Amino acid sequence: MTGSHSIVMIVDDDTSIRKSARRLMKSYGFAVETFASAEEFLGSDRLDKTSCLILDVHMPGMNGLELQQRLVASGSVIPIIFITAFADDSARSQALKAGAVGYLAKPFDDKELLNCINAALRPDRRDASQLTPT
Repeated sequence: MTGSHSIVMIVDDDTSIRKSARRLMKSYGFAVETFASAEEFLGSDRLDKTSCLILDVHMPGMNGLELQQRLVASGSVIPIIFITAFADDSARSQALKAGAVGYLAKPFDDKELLNCINAALRPDRRDASQLTPT
């Protein structure tokens, strides 16, 4: 499955992760945009264009979990896949309880990330997320 009409946003303060994830997503046909911080993403005009958000947990300023909380509070249904270099069961649990589609440890397997993105972009997933009571 390719994402010819899907735009994947990558928010990570690590330049090498942004570049490698961007190359990977482009190789599978996804349109990709990258941001170095949660604040940069929020300040862009790209929220309503985002099909899936790949989000680092630990970043300077607003961290990934805080961005997720802000998006959820605003009623956003953007599917989020977290990536992190730090094993933290509490953060993982918090992210998944708040609706994250995936929570991957760096370095992550390309196929694992692609599987999460494909799951996030399934039409039935969005429909279910809008109907699920909170």
